[in-house]
Amino acid sequence: MDYIQYLSQFNLLKELSTKDLLEMDQLTSITVFQKNTFIQTPETYREGFYFIKKGKVRLYKLSAEGKQFTSDILGEGNVFGEMDVLSLGTRENYIEAIEESHICLMNRDRFESFIIHRPGFMMNLLKVLSERINGMSQLTENLAIGNLHEKIVFVLLKLADQFGVTENDDYYQINYSLSHQEIANLVGATREAVSVSIQELAKDKRIRTGFKIIAVHRDLFVARKL
Repeated sequence: MDYIQYLSQFNLLKELSTKDLLEMDQLTSITVFQKNTFIQTPETYREGFYFIKKGKVRLYKLSAEGKQFTSDILGEGNVFGEMDVLSLGTRENYIEAIEESHICLMNRDRFESFIIHRPGFMMNLLKVLSERINGMSQLTENLAIGNLHEKIVFVLLKLADQFGVTENDDYYQINYSLSHQEIANLVGATREAVSVSIQELAKDKRIRTGFKIIAVHRDLFVARKL
């Protein structure tokens, strides 16, 4: 698949014509980041607008004690970045490739020039920003008031929304490999505590687990919508 065909699959870019996509192709640069390498740290922050063409990245912060807290995991087709005119809330984050990732960058001047005559693109971008803020607000609220079981279930449902699921009997397997440590980083708990909670959730048949595989019972999806 060529780059223009790929760009047209971004929901964010669905308002753009082929001509617009060709122009964007000329304005962006692509960098390949290997697994476990940093795209950005708070110290190496660089203004710009980033598209994830391929792969997945993790956004996290460090506590004063050096403990990692994962704020988001972004997959193909998602965006991040910071500029004077627009902030997606990533300036103070460590952004790490968790698998080989192809990242497209458009710098501030080119981005501002590009969007000024494309209101449809700007509206889509504002929608992405609104959804990101709403998601972070929900995450903060659930992690603040829920018990560990509830926090884990909330994060699993969020990841299911982001990366999709594969149906298997009464369970939906999340299309993303997760270790107990990765879940711990997402909910702000220790790996040991998360392992115990996952065992208890599995015993209650609310989830089903395998090696880096987690499937969520359909009742949890139904309950969330009530």
